[in-house]
Amino acid sequence: VVVMKFFLHISREEQRERLQERIDNPKKHWKFRQGDLEERRNWDRYQQAFAEMLSRCNPAHAPWHIVPADHKWYRDLVVARALVDRIEALGLRYPGPFEHLAGIRVV
Repeated sequence: VVVMKFFLHISREEQRERLQERIDNPKKHWKFRQGDLEERRNWDRYQQAFAEMLSRCNPAHAPWHIVPADHKWYRDLVVARALVDRIEALGLRYPGPFEHLAGIRVV
């Protein structure tokens, strides 16, 4: 088992813009809840909690990947690259042919 952890970090300004878009755009109303505005007031406390979590839960065999996520295309690129790099590092190979299956016919 390989564990990979990603912390997708958005800036306070990006969060503000996304919340405002959810309010302004009727197609995104489903994403908005009133509690989002109340929780936003706790931004600094959440940042402190995240920093503590990242420092306490960061073993060498499963480190956190802190990903800037203000731009979704960049976030996706960073995560995909990290996954590809890790999978390639495993050195996985397809198994060779199964010789014992030669000549078997399904009827």
